[in-house]
Amino acid sequence: MVEIKRGLSATEKREFYSRLLRLAFPIMLQNLLNSSVSFVDTLMIGMVSESALAAVGLANQMFFLIAIFFYGVSSSAAIFIAQYWGAGNRESMHKVMGIALLLNLAGALLATLSSLFFPELLMKIFTKDPVVIAHGVEYLKVVAISYLFSSIVLIFFIALRSTGNAKTPLYVSAFAMGLNIVLNYILILGKFGLPRMEVRGAALATTIARGTEVVLTLFFVFKNKHPIAATLKQYFSFDKALVKRYLSTGIPVILNEMFWSLGMTAYKVAFARMGTDVIASVNVTEAIQGLFFVALMGISNASAIMIGNRLGEGQIETSKQYASRLLLSGLVVGTVLGIALILTSPLLPIPFNLSAGVLQMTTYTLVVMGILVPIKAYNMILIVGVLRSGGDTRFSMFTELAGVWFIGVPLAFIGALVIKMPIYYLYLFLAIEEVFKFVIGMVRIKSGKWINILVEESPTPSVNLDLT
Repeated sequence: MVEIKRGLSATEKREFYSRLLRLAFPIMLQNLLNSSVSFVDTLMIGMVSESALAAVGLANQMFFLIAIFFYGVSSSAAIFIAQYWGAGNRESMHKVMGIALLLNLAGALLATLSSLFFPELLMKIFTKDPVVIAHGVEYLKVVAISYLFSSIVLIFFIALRSTGNAKTPLYVSAFAMGLNIVLNYILILGKFGLPRMEVRGAALATTIARGTEVVLTLFFVFKNKHPIAATLKQYFSFDKALVKRYLSTGIPVILNEMFWSLGMTAYKVAFARMGTDVIASVNVTEAIQGLFFVALMGISNASAIMIGNRLGEGQIETSKQYASRLLLSGLVVGTVLGIALILTSPLLPIPFNLSAGVLQMTTYTLVVMGILVPIKAYNMILIVGVLRSGGDTRFSMFTELAGVWFIGVPLAFIGALVIKMPIYYLYLFLAIEEVFKFVIGMVRIKSGKWINILVEESPTPSVNLDLT
């Protein structure tokens, strides 16, 4: 039966916020851990040199690109997993995981081989500085194998969250990220009698941590017989009809993420042409910004799960109410975070061992970022949390790509190479893209056309187990 109602009761509102916190808080903490590791990585590499700092930031564009592909595949799977879980169809849920695993592994293999055999070519896309290129090549050759580990673990993390278990990914990441920080200290700086490996040490620490993450995740899922656990045959016995349905919804998400990430890479190309000082400042700014976006990432991921589960149960009107409340929550949280970023902007870059000019540049850029956080928060929850969970992936793709490629990327090169704006004014210039997405997205939500029920029901209801 499809639910028909006008609004949430007081009890349902309490349940809504309780479930939002239960899902979002562990995801926030996990994202905070990930961002903190990025922050510490950047901090420790900054102790080596600004060239090393710039090199690692640019070399990590390969991981950024492949991670975005992983995220696109996993997000596509999450749309189905959340709705299948709500509909009680565990068998199809496992098959969707199998499709996503194969796609991720194929992408990871391509990225690994590219980083192992063509690292210099990859670095030359971003910079002509021979010192930066040399450091980047060192990093890529060691970190390449870690892409395979990440391709597997992300599918299992997404599946755990979509079935109501956000704690296990948090616990596993906490251990792996802690290990990464300890290994960074030892390997980058050469502690406890080990040689000082600098950039190669950072890459080795990352690879060991990601390998550990995979082992711990699979151990938990299969030892405890979590509902997402299945045999290889159950994962990979999908039929053409399911693959077609997955790809019909998933390809727009994957293309969205890939072309969006290419757009972000194009921004980096424009920024890198402004000088090594600018790209070093951008890397520090993004590391700090990541710490402030963890709450928004938590809310957007929780939004996708909550709306997807309700749609799987056929509760369309409740899904609409959820969407409105989640978008409002994003604006409120984004405003608070933006003010906090502005107020702390003079202090946060200090530990990064930056020259006086780069320090001032970074401070100004952080102020601009703080101003933009509320609108970025709305757009993140709109696209990742609401439109995608409703299966409205084509509209999401066109909105995102139009914003990035027809507005953002041209403005980035015009601002950087023609007008020659300072980096902080350039970020403000690029906000035109966010305004475009905000307006288009608001119209789409009001239309109600974003809602699609993608899955078939199962006679066996799912049981929302928390095995942590």
